[in-house]
Amino acid sequence: MAAASTLLYGSVLAGLFTSALAQSEYGQCGGVNWTGGTTCPDGWVCTSMNPYYSQCLESTSTAPSTTPTTSPTTSTAPTTTASSTSTLTGIAASAPTIGPSHDVGKTPALGWNSWNAYGCNINEDKILAAANQFISLGLAKAGYQYINIDDCWSVMTRNASTGRIMPDPAKFPDGISGVAKQVHALGLKFGIYSDAGTATCAGFPGSLGNEELDATTFAEWGVDYLKYDNCNVPANWTDASTPPDGDWYNSNSAIRYRQMTAAMNATGRPFQFNLCIWGNANVWDWGARVGHSWRMSGDSSASWSYITSIITTNVQHLDSIDFYSHNDMDMMEIGNGDLTIQEQRTHFAAWAFLKSPILLGTDLGQLNTTQLAIITNAELLAFHQDTTVGTPARPFTPAPSAPTTSPPQFYSGTSAKGTHVFIVNTGNATSKTFDFANVPGLGSGSYKVHDMWTGKDVGTFATSYTTTVDTHDTAAFLVTAA
Repeated sequence: MAAASTLLYGSVLAGLFTSALAQSEYGQCGGVNWTGGTTCPDGWVCTSMNPYYSQCLESTSTAPSTTPTTSPTTSTAPTTTASSTSTLTGIAASAPTIGPSHDVGKTPALGWNSWNAYGCNINEDKILAAANQFISLGLAKAGYQYINIDDCWSVMTRNASTGRIMPDPAKFPDGISGVAKQVHALGLKFGIYSDAGTATCAGFPGSLGNEELDATTFAEWGVDYLKYDNCNVPANWTDASTPPDGDWYNSNSAIRYRQMTAAMNATGRPFQFNLCIWGNANVWDWGARVGHSWRMSGDSSASWSYITSIITTNVQHLDSIDFYSHNDMDMMEIGNGDLTIQEQRTHFAAWAFLKSPILLGTDLGQLNTTQLAIITNAELLAFHQDTTVGTPARPFTPAPSAPTTSPPQFYSGTSAKGTHVFIVNTGNATSKTFDFANVPGLGSGSYKVHDMWTGKDVGTFATSYTTTVDTHDTAAFLVTAA
């Protein structure tokens, strides 16, 4: 980008921030270690976004129209030609349209993230311990690549002279670049966290208005992956109830993320880009034009109710999933809370067959052999990482008279190996049957059934197959012609 364009665009953003920050309605109202006010003005509700951040949001479904009226005269990146019927103005008319790098992110990310294990209590030793456990526990051999730091890695203010975000020297005495070098030396990739607002969810510097500087900084440090959160969004950057031209790609939310896409692309370094936008702004409709994956909800929890609710949400938007395009069901909770082994198997299997990113989120040293066997299952990971078929498994009706359930219990999908069937037992009845003729891609006749969990053939069956699936467990099969 030309320097003049950079300065002009930056001045526009600065004006937006000054106006927005004067409006307290969108301010923080709660969260871990929050000492400020906890009430909101009339018509606004203090809404929990995650344990560290609650924000005042309008209690009505219609948000104020906040599209800025001032815009730069020079585009920040190549833009598409507007149609004759386009009504785009302001920032929406000149926002970057460049897409994410396709040098990375073809299949869903496999890795680890610090948040579910440690929250803000992170440091260099914990990050490097996870990286070394990728090697010692066989996770790298199974295909896991990314070691990702989440929130709270920086100091609270930017460097006064350079404007850069600075690592907390008490937590990261070798700096972020030093940690990245050690992660890379193990043959792994390194990820970091920022926010598409003025501050992160825990109150550290965000990247809105500093996209080019921060992307350049991250590239210089050797960052390979960016998780980009959605807290502390100024009022002038929130969305109207209807986006410009009726396309959420033109919404303020999308533009906040598009700006970082362009900034990362300009560095020349391929970043895998995760849009942590909590399922807002119909992100599944435009996410692939901006990043590689996008969050479908708020933060995960180590609970069966979260697992079933996010499956229910995700199956409504399976058309969005393909190569370089992944609905993110959030980080793994295997090893956390009180999930049963059956529920942990479903947690992993559902993320695998719906092709969500799989980012482990626990102290890896505490995993037992059963849990390690779940997360390194070669056949489920092969389906997840298949490079010939990018689409996920989809719900199907197992027999003509089968009832409809929410979430669905029967799914089928294809890979380089053939047709797969997955059965999620969300109820109490453990006997499950599916007719081969009802499985998409199959037909009536005899088929061989192979158990993906055990890696063993079950046998050859005619017409249908009946199996036992424990409560809250998931069965996984490869079904091929006899």
